[in-house]
This record gives sequence, structure tokens and C-alpha cells, in this order.
Amino acid sequence: MEKGDSSRKRDSGNTNLDPWTKPDRVVTMPNMGDNLNQEQIEAVQTTSGPLLVLAGAGSGKTRVVTFRIANLVKHRVAADRILAVTFTNKAAQEMRQRVLDRLGLKRKSKNAQQPSPVVGTFHSNCVQILRRHCKRLGYPGKFAIYDRSDQESVARDVLRQLRVDSGMLKPGDFLAYISRWKNLGVRPDGASDLARSDSEHVAASGYRRYQQALKLGGAMDFDDLLLLTVDLFEQFPDVLADEQNRFEHILVDEYQDTNQSQYQIIKHLAAIHRNLCVVGDDDQSIYGWRGAEVKHILNFKRDWPEAKVIRLEANYRSTAAILAVANCLIAFNNTRHQKILRAARIGGTEPRVLQFKNEVEEAKGIAQEIQKILNRRERQPGDFAILFRTNEQPRVFETELRKAKIPYVLLGSQSFFDRKEVRDLLSYLKVIDNPRDEVALLRIINLPPRGIGTSTTAQLLDSAVSQGKSVWEVMENDTASKPTPGPAKRGIQTLQSVIAKFSQRAHAGDSLASLVRDLVSEIRFLDDLVRQYPDPEQRSGREASIEEVINAVAEYEADAAKPSLADFLADTMLAGKEFGSPKEKALQSNAVSLMTYHSAKGLEFPIVYMVGMEEGVIPHSRSIIDNPDDVEEERRLCYVGVTRAEDELTLSLPLERMKWGKPRPTFPSRFLYEMTGQAENPNRLKAIVNARREIRRGTKTITK
Repeated sequence: MEKGDSSRKRDSGNTNLDPWTKPDRVVTMPNMGDNLNQEQIEAVQTTSGPLLVLAGAGSGKTRVVTFRIANLVKHRVAADRILAVTFTNKAAQEMRQRVLDRLGLKRKSKNAQQPSPVVGTFHSNCVQILRRHCKRLGYPGKFAIYDRSDQESVARDVLRQLRVDSGMLKPGDFLAYISRWKNLGVRPDGASDLARSDSEHVAASGYRRYQQALKLGGAMDFDDLLLLTVDLFEQFPDVLADEQNRFEHILVDEYQDTNQSQYQIIKHLAAIHRNLCVVGDDDQSIYGWRGAEVKHILNFKRDWPEAKVIRLEANYRSTAAILAVANCLIAFNNTRHQKILRAARIGGTEPRVLQFKNEVEEAKGIAQEIQKILNRRERQPGDFAILFRTNEQPRVFETELRKAKIPYVLLGSQSFFDRKEVRDLLSYLKVIDNPRDEVALLRIINLPPRGIGTSTTAQLLDSAVSQGKSVWEVMENDTASKPTPGPAKRGIQTLQSVIAKFSQRAHAGDSLASLVRDLVSEIRFLDDLVRQYPDPEQRSGREASIEEVINAVAEYEADAAKPSLADFLADTMLAGKEFGSPKEKALQSNAVSLMTYHSAKGLEFPIVYMVGMEEGVIPHSRSIIDNPDDVEEERRLCYVGVTRAEDELTLSLPLERMKWGKPRPTFPSRFLYEMTGQAENPNRLKAIVNARREIRRGTKTITK
């Protein structure tokens, strides 16, 4: 690369970052077939008692979990007495299929009721527990699950009731406080003790109202699924005993990502038989911002003194040259289990450090390099990933990739389930399943238009609040304080008729796909899209979204042993951004992947570029000021980026970056010095001063 040559010198006063040595021979990983290494065999053959498997990046942990479950069944443990828990629906689906393939079982269907291991996410398993027992807590068995948009609707109502000015506390900030408290296991009566700022005190006062509003609507949010499961276990010993007796063995994947509620749930469930196997890597604990506590995996031996610890240190993903950098970097963290990744692939191209004049030249240089490699037909676009830390970084890379006509996918765009037409149709299904779901009901009460205006809706809401009833109950009893106008009354009756008709079909066990198709026709949903979107091209995409919802219902119905509308809705809410997500599309499309380090977790690419390697970006400015714990998490985040690379790794930084309309000098990330054996960073003090300055200016918050 001409403009991004790694031999460029920094200005005087800065230590130069020398490039690593030239390429060495790359040896491809042998096909393991059914073979396991010695540590993997030991983990698979340990069939009783607590077990901690410290699985380094690329060490084959999913393979170990799969083989271990199969080995338990081989040792006469009933398959349906084994519970395996992970964090994403995609990971759970992959693990379930691999386990069933290993056991020679078919997937569950209406015609095949073979017992098989229970594999799912924390949230999906908690949904099943709550479906069985939540009436003990005063919730209906068919509770709704509110996603972010639903939560914000409730939050706005609560803040209006408290007469809180939007300048004091926004709904999103209010929900962030509540989520943080829930992840810490704090209930409404304890939140005020933790509140420090004025906005936190306001949030604490609204927390109880928020929970009451959810309960009145027969709903829970994602955090409630965990927190209320803990409440069930701690308040009702018989419920805990019933759930403990369901399984003889529990396996938890990605244990380093557990929050306080998840930690308590697992501890309760495994307390009797103590056959608990947790798999994870403290060096990849990067979700502290959403409640994950690395101490859970660090303290496993303290919680389970008789536990066996096995380290999986053989890496089958990256070359030795890349792993040398990763090991050097993560060794600077003080709070970790000691382990060193060993490469199954010897040699490899040494990682490079590239320095550019500014962020535009950085993007241009990397795009040009990718283009040259593609022109030589050595690689496909899908072999490349560009990893970044903050929201604003990908903009210039998108511009340069478009100029070079290189296909790319940017992860982190709108979720499929956030599209308006999808939310509208799902809201109909939610009301059909549970008319008490007030957020869903108010969304579709006049959609398509049926004469129920805002004044009538406000009147229904006021009556519901004054009577302590749901809006649906008020509509059923026609007990509004003022007479409902004729058109609005007819509109309410039409809606009630539609909901009653399709609710009866759902309860009768009719085909769900047929039900949704008929619903779309009955309410003239596609005709309303014509009204809302006159542009045929724009409308076509939205009609395709409706078709995709029906396809999703059909796929769920074909796969489920006992399909129900409630379970389909729970699945879609739990899937969240995983369903039709850009992350999934990135893996399926032949395009360069642009993504954050957090999004890259669990993925791998032949060629990786880690861009913007400067203080204040990574580690982020908000973490480098007197907070060593945050800096350690930032180092783990950088480590995750390094270990995504299979064959080639490039780290780059601009010598200056535009901030507030002016070019300002950058300082190389301390992580670059650590990786290159120059840990005494001469610019650290300058970088800290610079970070404080940027925080005062209001630098944008980091991307998660």
C-alpha cells in the first residue's frame, strides 16, 4: 500500500510503531473428523459433578458441549433430563441440531415425539418456567412479552403520570436505569437506595409504576423473564423443587456472559444434583454494559469447591502469528484465569500496523487494498471484515467501498421486527392471543382506519385507569364515562368481532399460517399499505415483509411439536434482532462485513482489519480515566477482534481525526504498544488529558 505503508514515521515526540516481520508459511488446519484432543476428551468424559471448561477462542467449545451431551446419553442419562443453555437463539438452534445429529435423532415434529435434550436460551427456558408457574406471582399464563418499542410506550405513560419533563428524563434513559437495576437483581423497593443523581431518583420513583403497568397489561419485559423466575424460585420452594427435578444435568455455554439473575437461576437449578458444566472464556467477557459479570466465571471454584477445571487452549482458527499477538495483549489483564492459546496452524502472515494521515485516507487505503486483492481473484468479498469501535467510524469506509464498487454489509441496522408493517401485524396477533396486551391493542385500535379517533382512545384509556381495568375490558363492558360516538362504536364492534373470530380459531388449533393469511385479508391490510405508501417500489418492500411474517409462521408451525400462537409470539420476541438480521445476512452474502467488535463475537474471517486503533477510540475515552475494570473490558474487546482473524490481521490508525470540525492529532492505542512489545507507552498521559477534553466536549457514546 502506497499511502498506508507501515514504515511511515510518526511526528517527533511519538514512539514509532515498527511493523512485524514478513509473511511465513501458512499451514491449513487438518480435518479433525471425530477426533478430539486430550483436553476435549477429558471434558467430554467428565460426567458428574461441577465442571468448568475454560474454552479459549477457536478451541472447539461447541464441539465439546455437543460430544459431552451425547456421552451423557450414552451413559444412560435420559436425553430429556439434560438442559443446555446458551445466549442467542442462533447458537441454541445450532447446538440443538448438532446434538440431535450426534445422537441420530430427528428434530421434534408432530409425527416424531422422541425424547431429546432441552436446548435453548436463558430467556426461552425462563418463558417455559413462567408459563407453568407465573400465576403464583399474579400474572396470566398467557402473558405478553414486551420488546423495546412496547417498553417505551409504557415508559412514556409513566413519565407523563409523574409529570416528568423530557429534559429531566427521557423514556430510553428511564428504561436503561430499570434494566440496570433488574440485571443487578434490584426490585422497585430497593432502587431508591442505589439512586445518586436526580434523574436516577425520578427513575426509581417510576420503577414501581412501570412494573404495575406491565402487570396490569399481563406483560413482562425481557429482564422480567429472568428476574421473575428468580422470584418464583425464592418465594415458592415447591416451584423450585419442581423445576430442579426436571433435569439431572445442566450445561451452560458462554458462562462469562451471565448477569446476576442468570447466575442465580443456574445456581438454584443445579443445587440438588450439582451436575453443572459451564463453558466459557473470561478473556472474551465483553458485555459488562448489559449486566454481565466476569466474576461469575472467575469465582466458579469458590461457588462449587469440588469443581474440576479443564482448559481448552488449542486454537484451530488462527495462525500462530496471530495468536502470538492475542496472547501478548490479553496477558496485560490482571483479573483472569491464566491460559495461553496454542496454535494448531503453525507460522502464518505476521500482523501489520498501518498509519495513515487521517481517517479518510485510512478508509481509502484499506478499500484500495481490498480492491487489489479482489482484482487478483485471490479472495472473495465475504472473506474480509472491517471491525470498529464507535458509531461514527464506518461512514467513511462505506463511502470508499461504494466508490470502489466493493459490495459490503453494515451490521447493526434496523431489526426485521422493528419495521412498522411487521410490528402492526404482530400487534394484531398479540391482541388475538391476549386482549389485555394494552400496548398492542392501542397500536392497532384504528389500523386500518375504522373511525376510532384519538379522543375516543383517550376516553377509553381514562376509563381504564379510573376503574383499574384493561382497555379491552372497558371496550367489552362499554363503561366509558362519556357516550361513544356512533362511528367509533361501530369501529370498536368491528375490531372486537375480528379479534373474537381469530382468537377462537387460534384456540381451536387451526393452522397458524392460514390464520395469519386470512387475517391479512379480513382487515384489508395490503389495501391499507396502498393508502399509506403510494410509491409502488416502497410498498413492494413492505408487502414482502408481510409475506416474510407468514413464512416465519409456517416455518415455526412445521418445526414445533405443539405449535401455538403464544409460543410463536414468544419466539419472535426472543429472537429480536437475530431474525432476518444483517448479521445473518452478512454470513450468507458475499460482501465485506463492516461491524463492531461486539457484533463480531463468535464469528471468524480470513482477513480482518481493526481500524481506528487509537486512545479514546479503543480503549474508549469513557473507560480510560481512572477505571481499570473498564479498561480491562476494553482490552478483552480488542482481544476478541484479534481472534476473529484466521489468516491475516491488519491494525490501522489515522495520525489525526476530525473532531468538532477541526483536525486533531491522535495517540496510538496502548493496546498496540502491548501487542508489539512496547508497553511503556510514552503518550499515555497525553491520551488521558485528550480523553478528558473529549468527554467535556460531549463525545458520542460507544456502540454496543
